[in-house]
Amino acid sequence: MKKTIIQFKDFSFKYRSQVEPTLVNINLTIYEGEKVLIVGPSGSGKSTIAHCINGLIPFSYKGDIEGSLIIKEKETKDLDLFSLSKIVGTVLQDPDGQFIGLSVGEDIAFALENDCVPQEKMKKQVVNVSKLVEMEAHIDTSIHELSGGQKQRVSLGGVLVDQAAILLFDEPLANLDPATGQLAITLIDQVQKETDTTVVIIEHRLEDVLHESVDRIIVMDEGRIVSDTTPDALLVSNVLESSYIREPLYIKALKYANIRLTEEMRPAHLTTLDIDGCKANIQEWFESAELAMSREKTTPVIAVRNLNFGYNREKQILHDVSFSIKQGEMVSIVGRNGTGKSTLSRLICGFEKAQSGEILYQGEDITNDTIRQRAERIGMVMQNPNHMISKHMIYDEVSLGLIMRGVPEEEVKSRVEKTLKVCGLYPFRNWPISALSFGQKKRVTIASILVLNPKILILDEPTAGQDFRHYTEIMEFLLELNQQGVTILMITHDMHLMLEYTPRAIAIANGRILADDSAVNILTNEEVIEQANLKQTSLFDLAVRADIVDPKEFVSRFIAFDKEVRKKWQ
Repeated sequence: MKKTIIQFKDFSFKYRSQVEPTLVNINLTIYEGEKVLIVGPSGSGKSTIAHCINGLIPFSYKGDIEGSLIIKEKETKDLDLFSLSKIVGTVLQDPDGQFIGLSVGEDIAFALENDCVPQEKMKKQVVNVSKLVEMEAHIDTSIHELSGGQKQRVSLGGVLVDQAAILLFDEPLANLDPATGQLAITLIDQVQKETDTTVVIIEHRLEDVLHESVDRIIVMDEGRIVSDTTPDALLVSNVLESSYIREPLYIKALKYANIRLTEEMRPAHLTTLDIDGCKANIQEWFESAELAMSREKTTPVIAVRNLNFGYNREKQILHDVSFSIKQGEMVSIVGRNGTGKSTLSRLICGFEKAQSGEILYQGEDITNDTIRQRAERIGMVMQNPNHMISKHMIYDEVSLGLIMRGVPEEEVKSRVEKTLKVCGLYPFRNWPISALSFGQKKRVTIASILVLNPKILILDEPTAGQDFRHYTEIMEFLLELNQQGVTILMITHDMHLMLEYTPRAIAIANGRILADDSAVNILTNEEVIEQANLKQTSLFDLAVRADIVDPKEFVSRFIAFDKEVRKKWQ
């Protein structure tokens, strides 16, 4: 029988700044060598549980604790933060908040330097870990030159090198492209199996984490544990739906086909799912579902012609990029980390200057326009909210752009309040931004741009760190804006978002446009998926397993059907 390594007993916690407790009467036992996934909507308390495990509570975040938390047979109240850090290694949701070293190698080596490991041994361990996280070619690279996904891998390497008994991952997939996300989950799985380390993962992207097996899934809601069970048992229950957690797409498709799921069908993995007895139901649903309708074409609002860019002559980022976006379109830009997606958006906004090529707005060349001139028509929401925020209070941050444009005070108040309500931030309007989670900060930056009513909206990972409820609220709001004529470009790693909301997608690989097609066609094209580091949708895999003659059309019909269902629920 495995030993207990983490045990919460009648544990409650209330932050000093809050009236109500964030955690209420938590009883949870995690055993040595287990891999446990914790999910829940924003504000459910899952991050607070993580902070209790790694010692940020009570050493960094003060508050009132009731009950007991024992880690490795020691009451955490009796341990200091340094002692806990040797037991629990943490990969944070926001990798920028974790870096110490100036280069990749320095950062991975930091824990070893603290432990006075001899230099030769240290170098060997750093090289081994950098290979494990596929960063060996970047050991001497500055942290500031890395993409979001590369930073996440370095954070992972910095934790793995210390060989802690417990590995805690706070949204490890937030900044990773789909294929790299799968690699990260596989990597975590391999480390856990090879070392028998206890792994605790906190993540919104349930389907992606279930790429590899987990022992248990803990569901949090309103500070309480509402479910503690196996993945198979959870997926056949209604807990995910009632707690606003996105279930895997193939599970949703089976439900649309009126199939009653059971634990015996082993639904946690599509490869193990037994659908032999329900193929007829899936085929019947497919034949009855309506064909997807295409939207009318309009005139181009933004066009890029033969765009070339590099930060220096030796490192060319974009090569002869050309495409046009029609007015009112909603388009995804997808591809592997570091391939030039965010650079392209900065060129369109004027933050960077192209070496050659043109950028046209409604047929007019704006290549030499200033950032200010472009900002009147094009709004940009960056991937990292900390790179955009300049005020201390939420209301002040969202109103800043309007005030600088000389908008009357009453109109400022009306527009800001309306936008805050849409983004789920109105109850926090008088809060300091420092009190917000990473996901909430993301919504503040989206609100600060949406309030300006731009004609073209570019969003870099708009839903990263968002739970399903806020993801849906933001995306439905963006969809509403889009239907009113606002053109939207989204740089995203979220294949659900790409399929559900953007009829068209542009895939970029190695700084070149690899494909410009429907989202369905791109996510069912094996060559494009491989080169752009994407992930084939589980809907396609389900259709193949169900012997559907045209799996691609199955995906199209599901997306059309799902949109109609969402409309009815609004």
